[in-house]
Amino acid sequence: YNYKTLSVSIDQGVAFATISSPPINVMNVDMFVDLDQFTADVEVDDDVKVVVMQSADPDFFIAHYDLNTLLEVDTSKEPVLPTELHPYHVMCERVRIMPKPTIAKIAGRVGGGGSEFASSFDMRYGVIGKTQVCQMEVGLGILPGGTGTQRLPRLVGRGRAMEIVLGSASIDAETLADWGYLNRIFKADEIDDFVDNFARRIATFPVTAVALAKQSVNNAELPLKEGLLNESWLFDRTMATDEAQARMKIALELGAQTREKEMDIDQLCLDIGRALEDKVQ
Repeated sequence: YNYKTLSVSIDQGVAFATISSPPINVMNVDMFVDLDQFTADVEVDDDVKVVVMQSADPDFFIAHYDLNTLLEVDTSKEPVLPTELHPYHVMCERVRIMPKPTIAKIAGRVGGGGSEFASSFDMRYGVIGKTQVCQMEVGLGILPGGTGTQRLPRLVGRGRAMEIVLGSASIDAETLADWGYLNRIFKADEIDDFVDNFARRIATFPVTAVALAKQSVNNAELPLKEGLLNESWLFDRTMATDEAQARMKIALELGAQTREKEMDIDQLCLDIGRALEDKVQ
């Protein structure tokens, strides 16, 4: 995990990737190469169970893609419909479908290609009065070409996606949370505790169950019957794992399905993993 614009630390199964490319985290070629390589690296790292992307700059997550780089694109040839995904699309899809949860901690502004990258994550969290999203491409005479026109309607609905894309104007944190772009919003001094602890919580759960649950949720984009059939198949796969069998038995031993323990089910889910570790030792 050695990159020019990213620093990475791994703690309790969570990879914390921190973007740092002063002055405002513009996504230049170096950052794109780093993000592409990082997502490829972390996808296959068995020591990492959850990925958290954040920024060292409290005002900017990723400003947008570098306009200087875009102006270098050869536009002399007539555009043709491609038959393969653009490398940027591939990177964003990797984030969406990798078999481990991905979380974007967006404490400041994010725009253009940065927002498209962030919208590919499984979960996004923001800061009240600080987080803003701006898809400014139409105002520049282009359109969001890094998954934005396809990702946003699925995320916030067609009408709201039109407002974000066609308006080329910043959307505030409160609206983004109401629309579903952000899972939740926090005060600036509260976001780290929630997101970091939540990521570590997920990292204590069985890798197979987490991966297949994510896959099943992604299948919600399929026709309903196909999604349900796949859900049954994935459920059966989790049921067949030794860890699932062991965890359900331990849950009963710890008092699952009693009034006292069910009232504190959040803690019971963590206690199951600890009890399983004790048995193995």
